[in-house]
Amino acid sequence: MDARPSTCGGTYMRDPVTVMAPERLGAMHQNRISFVRSLIRKMAQQKWQVTKHDWQLSAEGFGHVIYKLTTLNHIYHLVIFCDEIADEDRNDRVIAEKWDVTFALVYGDVDVDLLSRLRTNVPLQEAGRNPNKVLVLARANKSVRVFEHLVSHLAKGQQPNAKELAEVGYILRTTAVYGNGKFGIADFGWLETTEDFNQSFSAQMCAVYILREFSLDWVHYLAQQQGGDKAVNLDLGLQRYLGIGNATGLGMAPYLINHPCVVDQWLSSRESALTAVLNAAVEVHKLAPLQHLLQKGLCHLEQIITINEHQDDLNNTAITELHDLLSNLDSLLIQSHSLLPQMKTWSELIDYASKYSLETQEILLSCLMELYPALVDNYETKMNCDESLNLPSGKRIEDLLAVLQSRYRWAIETDFKQPENNYWFWYRSQDKEEPRLGVRGEEPGEDRELPLDIGRQANRLYHALLICKPNMQLAEFLVLHPQYRAISRRVWTLGNKQMGEIQMNVLHQKSLPMHLLRCKLAVLGATKFDPRSERWVRVTFFQGAPLLNELHDGEWLFPLLPSNALNQAVLEGEVS
Repeated sequence: MDARPSTCGGTYMRDPVTVMAPERLGAMHQNRISFVRSLIRKMAQQKWQVTKHDWQLSAEGFGHVIYKLTTLNHIYHLVIFCDEIADEDRNDRVIAEKWDVTFALVYGDVDVDLLSRLRTNVPLQEAGRNPNKVLVLARANKSVRVFEHLVSHLAKGQQPNAKELAEVGYILRTTAVYGNGKFGIADFGWLETTEDFNQSFSAQMCAVYILREFSLDWVHYLAQQQGGDKAVNLDLGLQRYLGIGNATGLGMAPYLINHPCVVDQWLSSRESALTAVLNAAVEVHKLAPLQHLLQKGLCHLEQIITINEHQDDLNNTAITELHDLLSNLDSLLIQSHSLLPQMKTWSELIDYASKYSLETQEILLSCLMELYPALVDNYETKMNCDESLNLPSGKRIEDLLAVLQSRYRWAIETDFKQPENNYWFWYRSQDKEEPRLGVRGEEPGEDRELPLDIGRQANRLYHALLICKPNMQLAEFLVLHPQYRAISRRVWTLGNKQMGEIQMNVLHQKSLPMHLLRCKLAVLGATKFDPRSERWVRVTFFQGAPLLNELHDGEWLFPLLPSNALNQAVLEGEVS
C-alpha cells in the first residue's frame, strides 16, 4: 500500500491515489463516522425520545401514523401515510406514482390543518406542495414476501423462517428520501444552524430510522388484528436484524461527480480518523475485540445472499482471506515471529493486509476504526464543507499545470482518442427522469451529454495549457478560452484539497458506476451490498442497529442473524 508523509510530521498516511481509486471506493463498508452511526450515537448520548403519538390505521393497515421525536432542543413528528395500492403499481423507479408508504419528518407540532395539508400532498411526493416545516419527504414499498410472511406467522403465534429474512433483511424499502430543500421543503442551510440535524443527511437518516420502528409496529399491529390472542411479537433479535431496504441506481452517481468538495471532505475526514488509528501503537488488549469484529465481518459475508456472481465471488474471496488473517493475527501482533518482526503500529498490519483483496482490506479498516472511538468519533462533525470552487487571482499557466501533473495524472495520461476511453456518454432520460448511460456513436442522446466527463475535461485543459507560455497569466488564458473556466476552478480547488477528485474516467468502457454508488452508500452507513446489475444495488440501513427503546452508542458493525435463528436456518440447510 502506498503511503506518504503527512503535512504534520511524517506520520503514516495513505496516498490519494490509493484512497480515491474507484475500485477501493467500491469496496468500502460502514464505519464509526458513517451517518447512520453518528445519528444513533447522538440520539443515545442526548437521550432523544420517540413515542407513538397517533395511530389511525384500519384493520387492514391503511391510514396514518404519527411518531413524536423529542430532542434536547426541539420537537419533531414523523407523519406516515399507508395507502392500499395494486401490486402492478408497486414500482421502485423514480417515475412511480403510488407507494405503500409515504412519510414526512416535520419540525414542530402537527395540528389538524397541517395534517390535512400533509395528507393531500405527501402521498403525491414530487407532485405535492409541502410547507417548509417539512424537513424530509420520502416513500417506501413493502417487501411483499417478507411482510406477508411475517404477519401470517406472527398472527399464528409463530416466529418467521430465518431464510426469508436473511435473503431480504427488511420489511420496507425506501425508493427516495428527499431533503435539503427539494420540492420546497426545508433547505440544509437552515438545518445546518440547528443543533439536532446540522450534520449532512442526519435528518434523512433519522426519518428512515423511525420508519424502521414503524415497519415493526405495523406487522405487529396487523398480526394482532388477524390473530387476536394467538398473535406474538417478532423475536427481539430478529427485530434488530431487520433494517430498512433501499434500491439505488445510476441517479446517485452524478451526485458524487457534481459535489466533489463534499466527496473530498467525506473521504478526507475518514482518512484523518483512520490515520490517527493507524499511527497508534498496537495494544495487546485490542487483539480480542479486533478478532471479534473480523469474525463478525466474516459471518456477515457468509450470510449475504446475492444473485450477483461477481459480488458473490468477492465475498467468498474475502471470507477465505479473513479466515487466513484471523489465523495469523495473534502471531502477527503479539508473539515474536521468526520471520516477521512484531508489529509496532496498526499501519504495519495494513501493510501486511495489502496482499488481500480490497474487500478484505476495507473490512479490516472499518474494524480498526471501531477499536478507537476516542480517536475517530470527533471526525463525525467534520463531514460538512464549503462547496465553492475557486481560482485565486495572480496564478500563471505553470501553476495550474503543476496541479494537473501532481494530482490529475489519472486524467492527463489517458488517451481519449482511444474508443474504450470515450465509450459511454451520460444523459438524462426524459421518460425515466433519471441519468442513463448511452454508447457513443451508437445510441441517441449524445447531443445532450451531461458534463460528467471530468477526466476528459482535465485532459483537454492540460493540453491547451501546454501550448501556452508557462508564465502567461491564467486570467488571460481564460479570457481567450472561456470553455475552460469551470474545469480550471475545479482542478485548482480539488487539486489543493487533501484527497481531491475520485480518480475515475466515467466514460471508459469498463468503468463501473457501482463503485460510486457503493462509496456514497458506505458513507451513509449502508450494509448488505447486493448488486442486482452493474447499475443498481440493494442495501439495508440500520440493519443490526439498536431498537428505539434500547438506544446505545456502542458498536453494531456487520449485522448478523441472531444465533437462535441462525441455528434454525443451518439445521434446515438454508444458510451456511
